[in-house]
Amino acid sequence: MPLCLSLFLIQFVRLSRQQFPRPCTTPEALQSKQCCPVWPGDGSVCGARSGRGFCQDVVVSDLPNGPQYPHSDVDDRERWPLVFYNRTCKCAGNFMGYNCAECKFGYFGVNCAESRESVRKNILHLSGSDRQRFISYINLAKNTISPDYMIATGTYKQMNNGTNPMFAEVSVYDLFVWMHYYVSRDALLGGPNNVWEDVDFAHEAAAFLPWHRVFLLLWEHEIRKLSGDFNFTIPYWDWRDARSCQVCTDELMGARNPLEPNRISPASIFSSWKVICTRPQDYNAREVLCSGEPEGPLLRNPGNHDQSRMSQLPTSADVEFVLGLRDYETDSLDRRSNMSFRNTLEGFASPQTGIAVTGQSTMHNALHIYMNGTMSSVQGSANDPIFLIHHAFIDSIFEQWLRKHQPARTHYPASNAPIGHNDGYYMVPFIPLYQNGDYFLTTKALGYEYSYLLNPSQWFLQEFLTPYLDQAQQIWPWLLGAGVLGALIAAVIGVTLAKTCGLKPKRNKHSGHGERQPLLSSSEEEASTSYQTTL
Repeated sequence: MPLCLSLFLIQFVRLSRQQFPRPCTTPEALQSKQCCPVWPGDGSVCGARSGRGFCQDVVVSDLPNGPQYPHSDVDDRERWPLVFYNRTCKCAGNFMGYNCAECKFGYFGVNCAESRESVRKNILHLSGSDRQRFISYINLAKNTISPDYMIATGTYKQMNNGTNPMFAEVSVYDLFVWMHYYVSRDALLGGPNNVWEDVDFAHEAAAFLPWHRVFLLLWEHEIRKLSGDFNFTIPYWDWRDARSCQVCTDELMGARNPLEPNRISPASIFSSWKVICTRPQDYNAREVLCSGEPEGPLLRNPGNHDQSRMSQLPTSADVEFVLGLRDYETDSLDRRSNMSFRNTLEGFASPQTGIAVTGQSTMHNALHIYMNGTMSSVQGSANDPIFLIHHAFIDSIFEQWLRKHQPARTHYPASNAPIGHNDGYYMVPFIPLYQNGDYFLTTKALGYEYSYLLNPSQWFLQEFLTPYLDQAQQIWPWLLGAGVLGALIAAVIGVTLAKTCGLKPKRNKHSGHGERQPLLSSSEEEASTSYQTTL
């Protein structure tokens, strides 16, 4: 979609006044603890009349968590989502969504009966139009209020147990920034600066990969709804062996500002973006949550990071070593785990030995540190759109490991993982609900694929031939026009020269008929063939 069209849509997209579904942010919903909205398609709760789903009690796992978080009943994310809701929609068949109005990942159509596999492609191999479409879509998301969801700006206690709702509108893009902040924020224990920092419901333990898999799928889903382009997929950045930020160009994610190295080039649309949820110490001191208000420009200074913490970007050899680790999780099930695929890929262990390291950032973490700006802080990192293409590639490595080792679900920890990471724990702060263990499975079951994991012929078609044909389709009218214009100009020049030079036809003394002199010699004809080919 051209950028001008995206800007046009920003002005005219209908903004509904409906990670908390709008219908569930009322005092009535919060006090009844029921989030079972009506499906407009048939006017029934959860689309029950059409067999889409029904409202049911939420049953959370009672298996023990690990010892890393020694508290209970002090944080809204404990036993998610029971602090806010104990009844939600349970969707049937291929239906999904907080009111069962949408299709499960990989399914399409009015009745969600059409299955389709979407392909995520290398951003460096996208055609010019596909690159422009990706940039314009995420900019559209940044500037369009989410019609379906709101963000919580206070704890349930601060909401006076639901009688005083504290929610705010937010853009589609910033909704996901807030979600990443909320799942990783510190726990407020009561009183200024009285926080527990050693807690994260999506990082430093088993749920890191399934949580981000669902996060990307939902982000992709929301962009499709917003743009109306249901063929859209998130591209990935294959950063193996990169010596620089290959995507930091104005054509892609924004080059460096030549006058202010920490800022984005003014030639990039991202230079005008404002970040949210980037001041955790301030929130902790004031005992508040991120409000979603703008907090300044997007910052990035790739390569000018602390070299003692991360000396180089991950290599192909690093990735191969990580893929060779057989165990998904080991021993402590957290950032201290040795020979753990998850812990090494996340970046808390060496990709040469698999042994946990301190003071070092490897693999996934290395990219965040390398960007040396907004990306380098966990809670606010999703503000930078590079986050998306980076995590898409991390997800592809997770997919490679799943296909190589084909682990049973029992390889995923059912208990004793840090809080939020057990198999049966519902992912914070998603509503509708998703369990960690349900997404410990291949992308084939979720309706998407990565182009570089296709067989060679499919890979060539997706990565090179399709973008080439797309480019040809874009420029062939210009080539045709240039050819026609060139022919007209040549004709005019020929006529003009004939008139100016007074050329007259010669008569053959052996013939009574006139014969015109050839316009081109043999060598000239060969030259014209070359010229046509070049054109």
